[in-house]
Amino acid sequence: MALLDLDHVNLRTRRLAEMVDFYSHIGLSPGPRPPFAFGGAWLYCGSRAVVHLVEVDQAPAGQDPSLEHFALRGENMDAFLALLDGAGIDYRIGVVPGYGTRQVNIFDPDGNHLHVDFELPGEAS
Repeated sequence: MALLDLDHVNLRTRRLAEMVDFYSHIGLSPGPRPPFAFGGAWLYCGSRAVVHLVEVDQAPAGQDPSLEHFALRGENMDAFLALLDGAGIDYRIGVVPGYGTRQVNIFDPDGNHLHVDFELPGEAS
Protein backbone atom coordinates (compact mmCIF):
# COMPACT_ATOMS: atom_id res chain seq x y z
CA MET A 1 0.00 0.00 0.00
CA ALA A 2 1.16 3.53 -0.76
CA LEU A 3 -0.36 6.92 -0.01
CA LEU A 4 -1.21 8.63 -3.27
CA ASP A 5 -2.36 12.21 -2.61
CA LEU A 6 -4.55 14.38 -0.42
CA ASP A 7 -8.20 13.31 -0.50
CA HIS A 8 -9.84 16.20 1.33
CA VAL A 9 -9.65 18.66 4.20
CA ASN A 10 -12.57 19.14 6.58
CA LEU A 11 -12.97 22.61 8.08
CA ARG A 12 -15.48 23.85 10.65
CA THR A 13 -16.84 27.33 10.02
CA ARG A 14 -19.37 29.82 11.28
CA ARG A 15 -19.17 31.68 7.93
CA LEU A 16 -20.35 29.06 5.46
CA ALA A 17 -21.44 31.40 2.64
CA GLU A 18 -18.27 33.49 2.92
CA MET A 19 -16.08 30.36 2.89
CA VAL A 20 -17.88 28.92 -0.16
CA ASP A 21 -17.41 32.26 -1.93
CA PHE A 22 -13.69 32.37 -1.06
CA TYR A 23 -12.96 28.84 -2.25
CA SER A 24 -15.00 29.45 -5.39
CA HIS A 25 -12.89 32.53 -6.15
CA ILE A 26 -9.67 30.50 -6.01
CA GLY A 27 -10.99 27.95 -8.51
CA LEU A 28 -12.90 25.28 -6.58
CA SER A 29 -16.53 24.57 -7.42
CA PRO A 30 -19.40 23.87 -5.02
CA GLY A 31 -20.92 20.48 -5.76
CA PRO A 32 -22.92 17.53 -4.50
CA ARG A 33 -22.81 16.70 -0.79
CA PRO A 34 -24.50 13.87 1.10
CA PRO A 35 -27.65 14.87 2.99
CA PHE A 36 -26.01 15.11 6.41
CA ALA A 37 -28.11 16.33 9.35
CA PHE A 38 -25.89 19.43 9.66
CA GLY A 39 -25.13 22.32 7.33
CA GLY A 40 -22.10 22.45 5.14
CA ALA A 41 -20.72 22.41 1.62
CA TRP A 42 -18.31 20.38 -0.47
CA LEU A 43 -15.97 22.17 -2.86
CA TYR A 44 -14.53 20.33 -5.82
CA CYS A 45 -11.25 20.38 -7.70
CA GLY A 46 -12.20 18.61 -10.91
CA SER A 47 -14.23 15.56 -9.90
CA ARG A 48 -12.93 15.34 -6.32
CA ALA A 49 -14.44 17.09 -3.31
CA VAL A 50 -11.22 18.36 -1.70
CA VAL A 51 -12.58 20.86 0.83
CA HIS A 52 -15.45 19.79 3.08
CA LEU A 53 -16.99 22.62 5.09
CA VAL A 54 -19.06 21.90 8.21
CA GLU A 55 -21.27 24.70 9.49
CA VAL A 56 -21.08 25.25 13.26
CA ASP A 57 -22.41 27.84 15.70
CA GLN A 58 -19.16 27.69 17.68
CA ALA A 59 -16.13 25.43 17.94
CA PRO A 60 -16.75 22.45 20.27
CA ALA A 61 -15.46 23.03 23.80
CA GLY A 62 -11.92 21.87 24.36
CA GLN A 63 -11.08 21.55 20.67
CA ASP A 64 -8.41 23.75 19.18
CA PRO A 65 -7.54 22.60 15.67
CA SER A 66 -3.81 22.30 15.04
CA LEU A 67 -3.98 22.55 11.27
CA GLU A 68 -1.05 24.69 10.11
CA HIS A 69 -1.91 24.54 6.44
CA PHE A 70 -3.03 22.38 3.58
CA ALA A 71 -1.84 22.52 0.00
CA LEU A 72 -3.23 22.05 -3.46
CA ARG A 73 -1.27 21.63 -6.69
CA GLY A 74 -2.01 24.03 -9.53
CA GLU A 75 -1.20 24.82 -13.14
CA ASN A 76 -0.61 28.25 -14.69
CA MET A 77 0.50 30.40 -11.78
CA ASP A 78 -0.03 33.64 -13.72
CA ALA A 79 -3.70 32.81 -14.31
CA PHE A 80 -4.13 31.88 -10.64
CA LEU A 81 -2.55 35.15 -9.49
CA ALA A 82 -4.89 37.05 -11.83
CA LEU A 83 -7.82 35.21 -10.20
CA LEU A 84 -6.65 36.26 -6.74
CA ASP A 85 -6.02 39.85 -7.84
CA GLY A 86 -9.48 40.02 -9.42
CA ALA A 87 -11.10 38.78 -6.20
CA GLY A 88 -9.03 41.09 -3.99
CA ILE A 89 -7.40 38.16 -2.17
CA ASP A 90 -4.00 38.90 -0.62
CA TYR A 91 -1.20 36.41 -1.16
CA ARG A 92 2.47 35.81 -0.56
CA ILE A 93 4.70 33.81 -2.90
CA GLY A 94 7.30 31.48 -1.42
CA VAL A 95 9.96 29.34 -3.08
CA VAL A 96 10.89 25.81 -2.03
CA PRO A 97 14.70 25.82 -2.18
CA GLY A 98 16.12 23.31 -4.66
CA TYR A 99 12.74 22.04 -5.87
CA GLY A 100 11.56 24.59 -8.43
CA THR A 101 8.25 24.91 -6.64
CA ARG A 102 6.50 28.24 -6.12
CA GLN A 103 3.94 28.37 -3.33
CA VAL A 104 1.15 30.93 -3.40
CA ASN A 105 0.19 31.34 0.26
CA ILE A 106 -3.29 32.60 1.13
CA PHE A 107 -5.67 32.61 4.09
CA ASP A 108 -9.39 31.85 3.94
CA PRO A 109 -11.97 33.98 5.81
CA ASP A 110 -11.59 31.83 8.95
CA GLY A 111 -7.80 32.33 8.95
CA ASN A 112 -6.87 28.85 7.67
CA HIS A 113 -3.56 28.87 5.81
CA LEU A 114 -3.36 27.12 2.47
CA HIS A 115 -0.95 27.25 -0.39
CA VAL A 116 -1.20 26.31 -4.02
CA ASP A 117 1.98 24.80 -5.45
CA PHE A 118 3.20 25.43 -8.97
CA GLU A 119 6.11 23.75 -10.74
CA LEU A 120 7.78 26.22 -13.07
CA PRO A 121 8.85 25.00 -16.53
CA GLY A 122 12.53 24.15 -16.81
CA GLU A 123 13.11 23.82 -13.07
CA ALA A 124 13.83 20.62 -11.18
CA SER A 125 11.00 19.09 -9.20
